[in-house]
Amino acid sequence: MGERYRVQSSASEDRLAELIEQRLKPGADKELIDARIWDLFGEEWAIMFTDLSGFSRNVAEFGIIHFLQVIHESERLLIPCIADHDGILLKTEGDSMLIIFRNVEKAIECGVDMQRRLKLYNVDREATEKVLLCLGIGFGRVLRIGDSDVFGAEVNAASKLGEDTADAWEILVTQSVIDAAPRRSDLTFELLPDAPPGASAAYRLVYEL
Repeated sequence: MGERYRVQSSASEDRLAELIEQRLKPGADKELIDARIWDLFGEEWAIMFTDLSGFSRNVAEFGIIHFLQVIHESERLLIPCIADHDGILLKTEGDSMLIIFRNVEKAIECGVDMQRRLKLYNVDREATEKVLLCLGIGFGRVLRIGDSDVFGAEVNAASKLGEDTADAWEILVTQSVIDAAPRRSDLTFELLPDAPPGASAAYRLVYEL
């Protein structure tokens, strides 16, 4: 199964690279090639980026071993949560995770569940040992390249919200998430003053820990 996964991912990446090469040729019909790329790889997903609050500062203060410990604990706690809500973890980079969901509601529920699990984990732990999570969620049509990566405006917006804008415990979402999410009495959102590039507006989810 592992070998099959590598072949499938490589085939997708090779096909995309081939089409990009065609797009670079003089006189190329870029609109036609773009349409082919979207036909091949265009899919609708909710995209979640996670980030650990204050991580770079803690690495500088407490060293690389502490860095590895916090990452280990965050993944041990959160990866089962992703599976419980039918998410797919595409990749990890340092203290960040990129996760996709077919269902916007499950993405939101997963975010809340992650924060609640971490609240329980952090009880009675010293400040330096606590895992503090920031979350950003987008939704829309993206280019999914095998099981290795996704690209698109909502990907960029979710990344900006989760990795740069959100503070610890916050779950920030784009306007597209609001539009696609079901209307539920327990889902309340506050409009943020600024929206990241790629999104028309951004919101903070109001939820109970």
